[in-house]
Amino acid sequence: MTTMNNNHEFHAPALSKSIGAVVLVTALILMVPLVAMQFTSEVDWDALDFMAAGTLLLVAGLVYVFASRMVRTPQQRMLVRVLVLGALFLMWAELAVGIFGSPIAGS
Repeated sequence: MTTMNNNHEFHAPALSKSIGAVVLVTALILMVPLVAMQFTSEVDWDALDFMAAGTLLLVAGLVYVFASRMVRTPQQRMLVRVLVLGALFLMWAELAVGIFGSPIAGS
């Protein structure tokens, strides 16, 4: 898809490529604790931890892909990035240590 943006062309990659990239990056990020578990006992994730982290990363990536396709200017794309990353980090912190004290907080 090609759109005009303040006299600059923006070429959005195919949706399937963007979704594939999100899945690949999510898998690569999840490899970090998986490999670390092989070398140290300090990283102790179970299947639920991997599912929670994978879901959180995958949803954040997909929200970014779809939201960035709806905005037109680079400033709006930057705002989408900041908002998605902020929401991701807040949710991650809540799940890890319970910064808000909600029932979903980690133990």
